[in-house]
Amino acid sequence: MISITVTALVFGVIFLAELPDKTALAGLVLGTRYRASYVFAGVAAAFLLHVVLAVAAGSVLTLLPQQIVHALTGVLFLGGAAMLLLKKDETEEEVKKPADQSFWRVAGTGFMLILVAEFGDLTQIMTANLAARYDDPLSVGLGAVLGLWAVAGLGIVGGKALMKRVPLRLITQIAALLMLALGVWSLWEAVSG
Repeated sequence: MISITVTALVFGVIFLAELPDKTALAGLVLGTRYRASYVFAGVAAAFLLHVVLAVAAGSVLTLLPQQIVHALTGVLFLGGAAMLLLKKDETEEEVKKPADQSFWRVAGTGFMLILVAEFGDLTQIMTANLAARYDDPLSVGLGAVLGLWAVAGLGIVGGKALMKRVPLRLITQIAALLMLALGVWSLWEAVSG
């Protein structure tokens, strides 16, 4: 059974953490060059694969004693918050335009770009962390996939307009604050449990 609360929390954390990420910019670049639906299909498939891998890794962590899991996830959340706060602003990466504009070529370009760019990325680590924290792989997976897809959709369709209205630094700070709170909460549970 899926927990709406866990799904919503994971969606929020992943959405905010991914917004200032390089993949949102890559989606924006791809979306301005190619048919948006083709780009989204490839990007969505790559994110789905990353979430499955992250949830599987996080689920393995649930085999450890709860106090260790809470301590580990707390430290990882604090590390994620620090990474967001210390991260330098990223610029658009050059994406080669395929000569063939077919669905498979464009979707494949989006898939490969995200597959490589996101492997071991902060949101993948956070997804594994959340899977370990909540021991609810379906809810965590659903929230993470929807959060990543929402950012990809925003980046592909309307990223420029969003970035003009909401400063990237503010989004980054909100995501870091949320991860900081989750980290402190997890560490408190580890010590008090």
